[in-house]
Amino acid sequence: MLDIRRISSSRWWHKKKTWIFFGIFLFFFFVRISKGSLYKDFFYFISRPFWPGQFQKEVILQSIDQESFIKLNLLKKDNLRLREILSLKQLSNNNNISAAVISRKTGGWWRQIILNKGSKDGVEIGSTVTGPGGLLGRVSNTSYFTSSVTLLTSPESKLGVWVDRSQINGLLVGSGDDNPSLILYSKDADIKVGDFVSSSPASTLLPPNIPIGIVQSIDETLQSKKTAKISLLAKPHLIDWVQILKVNI
Repeated sequence: MLDIRRISSSRWWHKKKTWIFFGIFLFFFFVRISKGSLYKDFFYFISRPFWPGQFQKEVILQSIDQESFIKLNLLKKDNLRLREILSLKQLSNNNNISAAVISRKTGGWWRQIILNKGSKDGVEIGSTVTGPGGLLGRVSNTSYFTSSVTLLTSPESKLGVWVDRSQINGLLVGSGDDNPSLILYSKDADIKVGDFVSSSPASTLLPPNIPIGIVQSIDETLQSKKTAKISLLAKPHLIDWVQILKVNI
């Protein structure tokens, strides 16, 4: 009698175990086909009590001052340089979206932040995201409640930029560390440490004249081009609130 009970109990346990593994398999399969949207929306709710407040650290305030100074200079020159140029994107300030950072991966290879605004709020893939100091990156993915932003430091980020002093265009490429690389496809390009870098007036991906950073160092060892490391004005590991810019084309 005791042996029969043990056998029955053992069979019941194996059956339960099978259902547990089957349930886990179905869960991961659903996450895979939904591309993580369900997970991010779930994270949206459980992280809500921990969303950042309005307090910003001193470094953020310094970045805001730098951003205002650079914007003023860029706008003065923009009135002369771009008045007659057509087909540029223009900011629509009334429709900008404020969002809180609810998760961030600012180290290692994956460099992105997740915001608490998604498709229900009108966020679209490709939207420009700025923070105190200037440009942070672009929206790369959205769910109903959240959106993911690929930072300028990510190796997936490649954007046209503008060196203000010498008025030349370059390509800003994320290199997986805190300082993206500026590539200038001319060995004789006029660039100096301390030059300000902003979004290009000719960019088709970004609005013009968004402050980005300052030239930190220059590498002139390559034969056909010149590269520089850029110190970003906006600090993604410190910023809690961002602006998602809507644009009118």
